[in-house]
Amino acid sequence: MSLNQFYFFVCGAVIALSAMVLWISVIIPSTSQWNKRFFVILFAVFVLYMISALVDLVVYDEPNLAWAERITAYFEYLFLSIPMPMFTAYLLRTCGEDWLKSMIFRTVVVLWGIYFILLTTAPFTTIFYYVTPDNQFVYGTWHSLMVAPMFAVMFLNSASVIKRRDKLPKKYLVAFLIHLIPLQIVLLINCLITELAVSVVLSACVSILSLFVIILYDQIEQYVGQQREIAHQRASIMVLQMRPHFIYNAMMSIYYLCAKDAKKAQQVTLDFTTYLRKNFTAIVSEDTVPFSDELEHTRAYLAVEQVQFEDSLFVEYDTPHKEFRLPPLTLQPIVENAVKHGMDPEYAPLRISIKTRETDSGNEIIVEDTGPGFEPVDDDGKPHTALANIQQRLEIMCGGKMTIRPRAGGGTVVTVTIPLY
Repeated sequence: MSLNQFYFFVCGAVIALSAMVLWISVIIPSTSQWNKRFFVILFAVFVLYMISALVDLVVYDEPNLAWAERITAYFEYLFLSIPMPMFTAYLLRTCGEDWLKSMIFRTVVVLWGIYFILLTTAPFTTIFYYVTPDNQFVYGTWHSLMVAPMFAVMFLNSASVIKRRDKLPKKYLVAFLIHLIPLQIVLLINCLITELAVSVVLSACVSILSLFVIILYDQIEQYVGQQREIAHQRASIMVLQMRPHFIYNAMMSIYYLCAKDAKKAQQVTLDFTTYLRKNFTAIVSEDTVPFSDELEHTRAYLAVEQVQFEDSLFVEYDTPHKEFRLPPLTLQPIVENAVKHGMDPEYAPLRISIKTRETDSGNEIIVEDTGPGFEPVDDDGKPHTALANIQQRLEIMCGGKMTIRPRAGGGTVVTVTIPLY
């Protein structure tokens, strides 16, 4: 492979990568629309810069295309400089400063404006750079003067990052330094050796992608955290929306048992208290909980229900595997849903089986019931919001999933899978 072919390969690969990253920047979720627009514009400019560099490679060896070389050279200089004032704004905003009123940003804008004026005059003179009739790019006597404002912006950005290092998260500080320092060094060398132009392309690619890989990844983490909080709030609302008739029935069961069987009334009171305590504990829980806690919550709920339904509700536990964690309010609402839709005087007694097992891919909870079967909508014609909430929290909090299928012989099987870590 010749050197020119290698340059083409590098430029083509970087353009493809940059276009992919631009598309990711467009579709990826972010907690801040400002940050999203920043990255979309940043990578759009970088793609234009890479296209200019590729066109430059195409026309560079063609003696009759000196005019095209002058145009592509102008746009390469322009697109390479645009991210510099953008970075200043991003840095100041990250540090909580008003970038529009910042003296640093205004200074950078003035310097970039001077650079833009000098660059725009360059194609009409030979003092900054020129292209010979046989299409050779040559630095002019005052080339250093033209690029001086651009270097001033870069060094000002570097100094601003170092000055604000205590205000920046470590990941941001590393990303900013990788973004600035290598490109500055390569551009300084390239001012002396024009044959190293491809190194500018590579260093610019490293510079831009460092921001994407480190900072945009952090934005994804923030978005996931935000979704986790939303799921937690929905769980809290679900707790506060406990079925009123269940509470009423539990209290009435305790009331009648006090006269008939005081010891059993005490046990039901304890089970009901455990159920309530677990429910309200879920409100303040921001992380996954041990499966044993969820199982205790479910046992307490079913114990209260069995007092009401007596010989119409039977529960079987087969849970030897308990050493894993899951979102709070996962198992209990699934079982409650089975009781809610499975208890019907027209059907045989409802039997519920709760099993756990460890597989190669993760931990499984299997809840089977002998009820009438699963319907995609609730009794009021609306989707099962509780089950949808469980599914969402499983995905966000632990990468889990829930599947619902008919049971052989009638009823429903709900399988919850928690991946291994």
